[in-house]
Amino acid sequence: MAAMQALGGALYTAGQVRDLDRHAIHELGIPGYELMTRAGHATLNALRSLWPATRSITVLCGPGNNGGDGYVVARVARAQGITAHVVSLGDPRQLAGDARRAHDDFIAAGGRCEPWSPDVLDSDVIVDALYGTGLARAVSGEAAAMIEAVNASGRPVVAVDVPSGLHADGGAVLGVATHAALTVTFIGRKLGLYLGAAPGHVGHLVFDGLQVPPETYSVATPVARLLGETDVLQALPRRRRAAHKGDHGHVLVIGGGPGMPGAARLAGEAALRSGAGLVTLAVHPENISVVAARPELMCVAARSASDLAAALSRVTVVAVGPGLGHGDWSRELFEAALASGKPLVVDADALNLLAAVPRRHERWVLTPHPGEAARLLGTSTASVQSDRLAAARQLQERFGGTVVLKGAGSIVHGSAGLPGICDRGNPGMAAGGMGDVLTGVVAGIAAQCKDLENSARAGVFVHAQAGDLAARRGERGLLASDVLDQVRACVNPACA
Repeated sequence: MAAMQALGGALYTAGQVRDLDRHAIHELGIPGYELMTRAGHATLNALRSLWPATRSITVLCGPGNNGGDGYVVARVARAQGITAHVVSLGDPRQLAGDARRAHDDFIAAGGRCEPWSPDVLDSDVIVDALYGTGLARAVSGEAAAMIEAVNASGRPVVAVDVPSGLHADGGAVLGVATHAALTVTFIGRKLGLYLGAAPGHVGHLVFDGLQVPPETYSVATPVARLLGETDVLQALPRRRRAAHKGDHGHVLVIGGGPGMPGAARLAGEAALRSGAGLVTLAVHPENISVVAARPELMCVAARSASDLAAALSRVTVVAVGPGLGHGDWSRELFEAALASGKPLVVDADALNLLAAVPRRHERWVLTPHPGEAARLLGTSTASVQSDRLAAARQLQERFGGTVVLKGAGSIVHGSAGLPGICDRGNPGMAAGGMGDVLTGVVAGIAAQCKDLENSARAGVFVHAQAGDLAARRGERGLLASDVLDQVRACVNPACA
């Protein structure tokens, strides 16, 4: 079970992965040099899979076991007829243990180390084996110069285990970090490869368990996990053949204040495309004609909270916030939603109203972006982004329910199970209306499965996957409505 967790998306701290490594070596009897050799082969195999025409590589080897992996890559590459230029950071005679053996085997096989110069980067592919998971201080000196030159080279870069300069737990850049096109990581997925600045440095990520046995994973409990299609299948099992619309829930979207009809309509359409049986929009009277243009949406002209009473009495879940605004009308409708006792998805302007009058509730999903999260926590956006997992945990502890901290590597933190991290999505989704679509997707799934935390996990994955499908024709110019068009396929995983 533990091994299946690791292979299925379990995430670990760097210290935990070192524990896994030690357990495999000292308790399960796999020699450390054997694991290093497997890591080198795995790296070169992934490199050649992505760039099969590679004829030359430059390998930058650091002073520890990450450098040892690099020497294996270089030795195996030479045996396969690839020219390997190797640069050692520091004196390789100071290496110890398996890393020293890897260096000596590389030399014994006819390899040699070259002095550092940016000119040595003139290869088809660069392999970054400078620093691994143990780095906890800012990169400086010659190592920083190497990384800066690598980033300026224009060559594709393969990072061994972790891009050098990236913190393996939090994803922070420690002074300067490699911009890799491919990262090959081993034994256990490192948390920091999915958080913070990591999306801009990791590139395509390949995980290789190095063939360690299942019992390796018995010594560490994952700290988080990746979201996936299993979350969608759990929240949205196959429908009964005799099902009717009443079986699939009724979503009420409260928003669409003066001048802002689009957000509520996007959320409503997303709830429909996610499979909700019925969707009603409660908007300011001036926006009724705009949102009613979608014939499947029912509409309520909400002049005041009293106009919501009938709708609130019959719906399954309420999504509040898209285009809601901040005035007296907005606050009145927001308070009515909270007082309804219905499960809630709270987004956008409703989050800012919540920040003004904080309270705790267990039957809601909060979906803040980093700026909204900062207001809810009374801190800065930079502070939230510096440790996104901690920020999500603090939000859940303070406000209850389930929290979706949006952004690159969106985090779902509830009261049950491990935090979920989404590794899907793309920069094209940094555009207006995307959050409204997410709100509707989560609400639509919640109307069907009646479990808010599962709905949040499934909704975040569906939304990101739909964004990736929509971006196949390019990220720039991607619209929220483009993503909306792909949601239907993603809530029917066999069609995605």
